[in-house]
Amino acid sequence: MRHLIFSIVTICVGFAAQAFEIEGEYRFGSDDARQEIRIISTADVEILIPLMRLFLDANPKVAIEYTSVSSGDLMTAIVDEGAQFDLALSSAMDLQIKLANDGFSAEHSSDATKLVPDWGNWRNHVFAFSQEEASIVVSPEAFEGLDIPRDRQALINVLRSHPERFEGRVATYDLALSGTGYLFATQDARTTETYWRLMEVMGSLDARLFGSSNAMIEAVSRGEMAVAYNVLGSYARARKDLDGMIEVIDPADVTSMMLRTAILLKGAEETELAQGFIDHLLLSAWGAEDVPEYPFYKWHLDTSEAAAATKPIRLGPGLLVFLDAQKRKRFLREWSAAIRQE
Repeated sequence: MRHLIFSIVTICVGFAAQAFEIEGEYRFGSDDARQEIRIISTADVEILIPLMRLFLDANPKVAIEYTSVSSGDLMTAIVDEGAQFDLALSSAMDLQIKLANDGFSAEHSSDATKLVPDWGNWRNHVFAFSQEEASIVVSPEAFEGLDIPRDRQALINVLRSHPERFEGRVATYDLALSGTGYLFATQDARTTETYWRLMEVMGSLDARLFGSSNAMIEAVSRGEMAVAYNVLGSYARARKDLDGMIEVIDPADVTSMMLRTAILLKGAEETELAQGFIDHLLLSAWGAEDVPEYPFYKWHLDTSEAAAATKPIRLGPGLLVFLDAQKRKRFLREWSAAIRQE
């Protein structure tokens, strides 16, 4: 019988000597599994459970050990601690490219990898299996009587015009803590003319900083925050229980698309199974057949005008630019001056 064991701890027993922090450790599969795939991932486990169960249905003698961590702790586990995993799944595209560029990944090529667009496959080492938008999440109640902004300039205008309403009620990522937030911010700075003005306006309103999209979504739904910027739209839209309490907006000027990626780690103990799991993710994401268990929206199939404003962040060495220690320090200094008004 298939079962799920939840073991949500800060440092799991098996990693007591490790320096990286584990958010949760889970096991899926049969009690008599003959093989196990070990996955380290930044994705909330609930999002991928349906896909993992689908894979296990086709591989009844296999189990999956799933370790949930932050993007920074994923790097610490692999690079600094040498922790043994077969696959790394992460929303921090830049850090995944760094892992591959620094020799921690193994090449994989298959019919499934050929389905991935060029901008979502880096040298057959890093593979995109989702497109997830950087969205604005608002509280409709907080905007009562006002036009809800549909792009960055409109957001700037409404925040400037009604400071008394939005003081202390605007939110975004703490870039010093969140790899995804830092990725979105650096891409915004490169592709939009309004990013720094928006940060200055949010800073003037005593913006609140968060470490995750889910925390921002919850704060908006409770009415504590009126607007949250650069939230993962996929997470917000998955919260059907919050219908009416939040509204998700993909900026009409340009919507950056984060690519959640998978890499096969060098030295994987279950290489063939891990390759099969990557193919399972890629066929679900890019294959012609609809997979009900796939949890993300397939933007590449959408030809609407709104979808035309979406811009996938390309996988490639260009993502490493802002990981340079001096460039990162400079960017964070400028961002802190704007958002914290220091």
